[in-house]
Amino acid sequence: MRTIKLWRKLLGVEHIAFEGWEMETARGGEEVLVFAVRPDRRHRNRCSRCGRKSPVRDSGDGRRRWRALDLGTTRCFLEADAPRVVCAEHGVVVAAVPWARDPRSRFTASFEDLAAWLCAAMNVTKAAELLRTTWRSLHAVIERVIADLGEKTDRLAGLKRIGIDELSYRKGQRYIMVVVDHDTGRLAWAAEGRNQDTVTAFFQALGPERSAALAEVSADGAGWIHAVVTEKAPQAKICIDSYHVVAWANEALNKVRRRLAADLRATGYAELGDTRWAVVKDPAKLNADQRITIAVLAKINSLYRGYMIKEQLTDIFKTGGRGKTLLAGVIAWCARSRIPEFVKLGQSLRRFRDLICNTLNTGTTSARVEATNTHLRALTKRAYGFRNPDALIAMASLTRGGLCPALPGR
Repeated sequence: MRTIKLWRKLLGVEHIAFEGWEMETARGGEEVLVFAVRPDRRHRNRCSRCGRKSPVRDSGDGRRRWRALDLGTTRCFLEADAPRVVCAEHGVVVAAVPWARDPRSRFTASFEDLAAWLCAAMNVTKAAELLRTTWRSLHAVIERVIADLGEKTDRLAGLKRIGIDELSYRKGQRYIMVVVDHDTGRLAWAAEGRNQDTVTAFFQALGPERSAALAEVSADGAGWIHAVVTEKAPQAKICIDSYHVVAWANEALNKVRRRLAADLRATGYAELGDTRWAVVKDPAKLNADQRITIAVLAKINSLYRGYMIKEQLTDIFKTGGRGKTLLAGVIAWCARSRIPEFVKLGQSLRRFRDLICNTLNTGTTSARVEATNTHLRALTKRAYGFRNPDALIAMASLTRGGLCPALPGR
């Protein structure tokens, strides 16, 4: 193997000619390896925006350096001229270099791929320490990688079954909206906001033709999501996730429990605090003490009836299309239960009955959406919070959106 080819492999660069190299002493006494290079003849003097061959205007700011992959424990840099060219379309711009994504970047493309992969796998601060750079530089790297791969990948192509949900990323009612492809589990789209305008922005990005191809859309009970989906994709079946429906019943049951506990405390009887987890847990997973608790609750008529309604509602989603008959029974049971919290639950179930039936017929749930939300919460915790939503969306696109580059050389 020729020496030039060996250096190209080790540094992860292509279309490059080497002029020489030397060891320098950097700040702090560290020795770094600097390669003097230039683009080969075919990739020289091209517009950095369109790649068109263009005449040279001037030498620009002179010679520049780009951080390359380390060789062992030694930091490496590429040093080359950075002339300006006159593009017929874009005017005077800095000439493109084949080893960097953007002429404004201070890193080679292979270094940025490694940095983005590490940021997807670990804390940005630790990745910066490993790569001997700063976390601010790595955030800029992530943005460039996402922009570059996003232009080459149509994340909205082939969407048939999607889930729409919102996620709180910061205190103070700060939300982002996420759209997940149910077939692949990939994050298809994300943006700041939690209203009809945000959902409309997604359908504008999707376009009328691809909106007409949607078959199923899962969401919670938010009417502002349903309204936009009905307008932009009327053929799509809106499915309310079983998790949210059962959560409504658990919330109603907890309200009953708290109300009865307050009444008992007012009359001097024991509290119901130890019943909280027993009434919301799967009966098959109850321990011995919790089974005794449920048996005791059978004597407290209203709370036990609420518990049985909740369990009946849970069983509806285990029977598929046959659950529609059970749903009608649960709605009737709630209406005649004379428990205010469950009467209100029955009204909600009646209002969303058609959407729940869509869920029973299709079997579509928001499991992939909730998995994505859980992952994004973990990213937020790992980063100790995000100051702005763009940083979180960039990390989400990197880790869940299919825009994470492969490691250099793999």
